[in-house]
Amino acid sequence: MSYLRILLWLVHVALPAAGLWLLVANPHLDHEYMHGGVHFWLILGAAVLSLALGVLLLRAARARRDMRLILVSLVFQLNSGFLGLHALATPGIILTESNVGFTGAVPVGLMLGGVAALASVAEYGPTAWAHRFIDVLAALPLTLMGVWALLSLTRVPPFDAHPSPDEVQGPLVAAAFLGGACYLVAAGTYAYMYLRNRSTVLLSVLTAFVLLAEAMFAVGFGRSWRVTWWEWHVLLGVAFLLIAVSAHRAFRREGSARGLFDSVTQRSTVAAIQRDYARALEEMVLALDQRATGGVRPDEPLGVVGQQLSRRFGLTERQVAVLQQSARAVGDEREQVRRLGALVAVGERATVIRGELELLAEIQRLANVAFDRDRVRIGVQRQGRLYFDDGRPPNPAAFVFPLTVKGIRSGVLELTRAGNGEPGQLGPAEHAVARSFASQTSVTLENARLYQQLDGLFRSYMSPQVATALIADPAQAGLGGEVHEVSVLMADLRGYTPFAEQAGPVRVMRMLNTYYGAIVPEILAEGGTVVQFVGDAVMAIFNAPVRQHDHALRAARAGLALQRATAAVRESTEGANGRGPAGAGAAWPMFRVGVNTGPAIVGNVGAREMRNFTAIGDTTNLAARLEGLAEPGTVVVGPLTRERLGAAARVHCLGDFDIKGKSLPVTAFRLEGLR
Repeated sequence: MSYLRILLWLVHVALPAAGLWLLVANPHLDHEYMHGGVHFWLILGAAVLSLALGVLLLRAARARRDMRLILVSLVFQLNSGFLGLHALATPGIILTESNVGFTGAVPVGLMLGGVAALASVAEYGPTAWAHRFIDVLAALPLTLMGVWALLSLTRVPPFDAHPSPDEVQGPLVAAAFLGGACYLVAAGTYAYMYLRNRSTVLLSVLTAFVLLAEAMFAVGFGRSWRVTWWEWHVLLGVAFLLIAVSAHRAFRREGSARGLFDSVTQRSTVAAIQRDYARALEEMVLALDQRATGGVRPDEPLGVVGQQLSRRFGLTERQVAVLQQSARAVGDEREQVRRLGALVAVGERATVIRGELELLAEIQRLANVAFDRDRVRIGVQRQGRLYFDDGRPPNPAAFVFPLTVKGIRSGVLELTRAGNGEPGQLGPAEHAVARSFASQTSVTLENARLYQQLDGLFRSYMSPQVATALIADPAQAGLGGEVHEVSVLMADLRGYTPFAEQAGPVRVMRMLNTYYGAIVPEILAEGGTVVQFVGDAVMAIFNAPVRQHDHALRAARAGLALQRATAAVRESTEGANGRGPAGAGAAWPMFRVGVNTGPAIVGNVGAREMRNFTAIGDTTNLAARLEGLAEPGTVVVGPLTRERLGAAARVHCLGDFDIKGKSLPVTAFRLEGLR
């Protein structure tokens, strides 16, 4: 409500109070007007309106089990009953003369109604003690009215007095002002409620309470058959008429009296109503979903389903129709959320390093979840033809969304509408989501192929274990390292330099590639990490980056396997005279191998622009020295490697050697074999 509308409302409700003040301050303006018929029908009409409102509120209160509605209904029932008694006091209509009990019924009824209005502002929880008196409260108006009528007709004291021209005196004046104060306090609370819930009926109740408060003050100041006296009669009629009109408008809008006074209810009742509506909406969404699965259009009449929901939740035909529209909107929104969620999942797959076929199969599964009522297939272009995983040809009735990789059409996402046989029906939102699916699938397909190419290149330039570790955790590519116990294998060719002088670069390259092609698989087979090739030398480490508890044994096995592989290569390539292939010249040199175990710093060494994964430290240096002690075709191991091998190794002690950089002699062992 804008400030201007609030101002206009305040002006309207203040006018009766201003008029009353003017008449009380200027008694000569308070003219007399005596007409029994007008009085009778005016009061009787107000009583009938109040009774109708009270009955409607009581029905709503019983249906909702809401204490506030019970109390507000008491306001109107008490007013209607005592107003009806007051109508009987009209001289010459029903009774031949005035009756003090019937004359004073209005201030008493309005005062009791004010107390009920004030009590209605409190919040009564579902377990409040007041709920135990619902039946008593429901019977209270009729009981009080009957007792008051009986006392008035029997004229027992103090009902035997003659009516005064002021109509109310003494205690009745106090009751009038007390009732007016109750209505004003209740109106203030309902004004706060209206600011939170802008309901027309709630505003009407608020306004009626203000008018009833002013009527009570008019009762206290008014004199019989004067303008001030007529004013409170008119205010009563206007108050009840205002609520009746707003209730009628709400009834025409809703088509049912069930929810007319929902805005007046307690918070606990509102929460229960919202839960009822939420359940009704959920059941409607479920019903529409089941009908759609069976091929029924969502805008078709509900039939039996609508009747069941109407009976269960007390809904009118119009409310069921509105609920159907809401359920359709909720169902569409949830379907779009599910599709967008699946689309996000497809986008996440774009950064996953997996095989192309595996990724496409997962994307198709996600698409089938998103379009659960339709059929989605992904076809890949190969050799000019589309291939689908189910082996079937393309469906000419399907919607086709192209997949492109680097601007080239590489496949399609095919969506076939299912159920109602209307292949042309694809909404704009569905079309947009399907197009986005195809776009994300294209990105994923392009990335998968790029990753495959990069992975092949990446792994060919470094050990597979290092490549796998870096792909799994790119943070491991940082410079620096950690100390770990490793086994280092060093191998080089004895006599490589003279061979290179005689053979020439082409034969040297052929020889190295042939040797490395034979020995690298042997090292990798034992889980070794080849960290570098330097001319005729190769270095491999074990227990890094993958941890291996038996790394010394693996390194020893790799050294022996390396010698067997190179021996086989020499045998297959040398001629009968012990030299290379016919016309090849000098014989190929043989490898010597050194293996050492110990602590080393394992990590990346180099610069930001280029780095190498390796092991650095005394362990690596000693492995190189042991390799220098080995004869061609043999494997020499260090003391800690010998210790780690234990009884599994057959070794020959070569003695102690003074190694450059070592303060103490080092015992070397030639590895003869492994048990």
